[in-house]
Amino acid sequence: MTSRHTIAVLLACLALAVSQGAAAAEGGLDDDIARDEIASKAKRADSESPAYAGHPQDLMRLDNGVTIDGQDIETPDGYTSGFRLIAGFSPFRLPRLDLAAEFSYRESDEVPTRLGDQQLLVNTVSLGGSLVAGVRLGRFGLYAKSGLVGWEGDAVIPRGDFDEAGTTRVRGFGARLQFPGFTSRLEVEEYDAPDMAHLNLLTASINIPF
Repeated sequence: MTSRHTIAVLLACLALAVSQGAAAAEGGLDDDIARDEIASKAKRADSESPAYAGHPQDLMRLDNGVTIDGQDIETPDGYTSGFRLIAGFSPFRLPRLDLAAEFSYRESDEVPTRLGDQQLLVNTVSLGGSLVAGVRLGRFGLYAKSGLVGWEGDAVIPRGDFDEAGTTRVRGFGARLQFPGFTSRLEVEEYDAPDMAHLNLLTASINIPF
């Protein structure tokens, strides 16, 4: 092979290497852009999540701007379980304000309580609805709720003076602190009925998705 042919082969190899390197760099740049876009969307979604949302990544966002959030309910003592479903939106002219309607269902089995000087075990089922309003102030959010709950209950050992059904008010408030990849929330919920005191909740959560 002559020197001229050798130089031609080397130039061809160099051109091929440069083209492959450029393609790899362009592909890497595209990957970086894609990752940046995903991170930007995730950060934007977190910043736009409602003040009452404890797990922003679990929100369902509809095309009309409505957000759907579902949460399981289980008290630490193990007596009560259920779920809540929240549908809300943020007004177009007030994007930091969150308005929502909450539906909740709770079922309690053999909850110890007192009626006068007597101890009882009661089973209860409750259905309720509340209006929720919240505001986001940077990474900090505040919200409050108020509504009505209907409940039915019965004593494991029947007592004639135990109320078997009723309607009561429910009210609560909460706060949320949110950073990228970290969300903490504290909520207090209270039922305005002595027989439903076991449904009063003070919940705290920390969410760190992996």
